[in-house]
Amino acid sequence: MTTILITGTNRGIGLEMAKQALANGWTVYGSARTVVSDPEAHICDHPKFHNLVFDVTDHEAVRAAAASVSEPIDILINNAGSIGPERQSTLDMNFDGFAQTFAINTLAPLAVSQAFLPHLKRSSNPRILTVSSWMGSLSHAKSDRIAYRASKAAVNKVMQGLATDLEPMGVAVAMLHPGWVRTDMGGPGADIDVATSAGGILKIAEGLTLEGTGQFYNWDGSSLDL
Repeated sequence: MTTILITGTNRGIGLEMAKQALANGWTVYGSARTVVSDPEAHICDHPKFHNLVFDVTDHEAVRAAAASVSEPIDILINNAGSIGPERQSTLDMNFDGFAQTFAINTLAPLAVSQAFLPHLKRSSNPRILTVSSWMGSLSHAKSDRIAYRASKAAVNKVMQGLATDLEPMGVAVAMLHPGWVRTDMGGPGADIDVATSAGGILKIAEGLTLEGTGQFYNWDGSSLDL
């Protein structure tokens, strides 16, 4: 049966992916900066759910968490992310906030992938998926929330490079646009609900092979331009 690690499972899409993966009978490792708790779904009481407490920007803590896990991991989903600082215009930038956005959205997915790579290599079908955003596509010429956009464009390139390096090892890597989702980040006027987005991402994760490595997918499985 599938074992999956999802970062950022404290709320939103990450929490919903954890719920759906458990419903599929999968073993779920869920990470957050504090112990994941969900009073409604009680996922922490589920025998196949395992809490991993670490901040994705704390690389030492990430490595320690990886060392605490003994079993192979089939799927890693880098979901934890940040929308960035309030001031993130090219004409008025919070540079400390810009750097923190990169630390969370760009550097952390690579650090987590590196730390858990030994676990993935022990799987017969290892896959790494990173939740990015179409807002980071270079074909989408907008300037609002530029720190967020730049961090997602950068993580797409980093993951494309990782896909190239891991393909000979049999590890598939892909980037995902979760859609415009009704979460705290997306707001109540967004296009789709959390369950639809999470279900779409897990479906892509299930079906990802080396033929699709290095690609950028929409939540519904269609291809997007980097």
